[in-house]
Amino acid sequence: MQSEGRAREHVPALTGVLSAVSLALVFGAVLQVLPAGSIPRAPAWLIDGIPHVNALISLAAIGTITAGWRYVRRGEIAKHRASMLASLVLFVAFLVLYLYKVTLLGPTPFPGPETVYRLVYLPLLAIHIGLAIVCVPLLYYVLLLALTRPVTELPETPHRKVGRVAASLWLISFTLGVVVYAQLYLIY
Repeated sequence: MQSEGRAREHVPALTGVLSAVSLALVFGAVLQVLPAGSIPRAPAWLIDGIPHVNALISLAAIGTITAGWRYVRRGEIAKHRASMLASLVLFVAFLVLYLYKVTLLGPTPFPGPETVYRLVYLPLLAIHIGLAIVCVPLLYYVLLLALTRPVTELPETPHRKVGRVAASLWLISFTLGVVVYAQLYLIY
């Protein structure tokens, strides 16, 4: 309980540290700074399946975030908490799979026409990535607030206000991620 008390008093600092570590891992993988030879290589069929699994994870996360939002509006706090924790687990699963694939193979090149790449794909990808980056500290912040306080104290914190913004941006980011997936693997 003593560590929970310390965490409770340092939510912004913990948010900053966790966000920095998480984003460093993501950028390290995308920029190919992380050594691909240091992780075991799965069979090609498994690596090739990661984008499809991640699209399904994203769709499931859209469902759990939406459900969590509805539950909290109805005052069903236990169901809200379960939905948001499920969303977090889905996000972590997505991120682990994404980082694994990108560390091994790098980002997937866009296979479609140059015009679509410049006018549609890149802007959508930029918004998706930008929102995902913004969401990381927001999600850590609301999660840490929720985990370090009793439910009765949460209304006295910025949990509701920040959570509303985080959930909105998270939904948009996951949705755009599915659109990016469709452009990379279904349309082209």
